[in-house]
Amino acid sequence: MSTLPLSEVKARLSEIADEVGRTHERVHITRNGREYVVLMAAEDLESIEATLELLAEPDAQDRIRSAESDVVRGDVLDEADMRALLVERGESQPE
Repeated sequence: MSTLPLSEVKARLSEIADEVGRTHERVHITRNGREYVVLMAAEDLESIEATLELLAEPDAQDRIRSAESDVVRGDVLDEADMRALLVERGESQPE
């Protein structure tokens, strides 16, 4: 993550946008010495928005805590069992 003044971003926007898209590093842009906006890859914004949407579901935190407890107890599927489950659900093709 870097911080650049708006004047520099204006002069180098194409170059900076290419770098942000390639590296997925955000660029904080200042105006008159104060943080103003952030430039980030569209893919990263979409990911953040999708995550926020999932976390906004009423039972999301409970499901996350339950899954974490399952992992601690070792109540997880190995790769072969997970593949079989996905095939059973029709969400994957058998290998």
